[in-house]
Amino acid sequence: MTGIAHPGEVAAILLAAGLSTRMGTPKPLLLWDGRTLVEYQVAQLFAAGVEQVIVVTGHAADEVERVLVGSGARVVRNPEYRKGRAGSVRVGAAAVREPVAAVLTLNVDQPRPAQLIRALVAAHLTGDAAITVPVWAGRRGHPAVFASVLLPELRAVTEEGEGLRAVRRAYPADTREVELGDPRVLIDINTPASYREARRLFGLEG
Repeated sequence: MTGIAHPGEVAAILLAAGLSTRMGTPKPLLLWDGRTLVEYQVAQLFAAGVEQVIVVTGHAADEVERVLVGSGARVVRNPEYRKGRAGSVRVGAAAVREPVAAVLTLNVDQPRPAQLIRALVAAHLTGDAAITVPVWAGRRGHPAVFASVLLPELRAVTEEGEGLRAVRRAYPADTREVELGDPRVLIDINTPASYREARRLFGLEG
């Protein structure tokens, strides 16, 4: 998929609708660097130069949306969040205003600093890959950046079709791996133990 044009803005879909079952408390509201995790990630996306930040809420939606007032993010709800993440991807992708250069997807439990996001987006926009992903020590991480031509596919993902995983698998020859030299591309907070480890990698106290 060479020669991909890059008109318009960069949009980010931040998925924050999950049940947080293993954590035992809503992950978007976890304490992170003096604020909630969802507030931190929205701020980092904007600081990285992302123009559209769309937050998809579901579980504990009222509380999550309350902390995002004034953040600049656009909030959309997934009423069927209990059915899985694919529905949240569809809702978020449907909210993207076109034209866009690229669409970045990130789970709220995958905190990423602005400099990491900025470097990944820059790598995508200066290349011709359909999908750009960060890697650390040979392992693929998050977020993934999708070319705008894939937006219709993001709007059509299903749980039965393996959601975003299916989109990523469909373009093996058009996926660019970018080594950013940062192990934080692999952080995924699911349990209290992984939360503590993530805080350690970010140099946060407690």
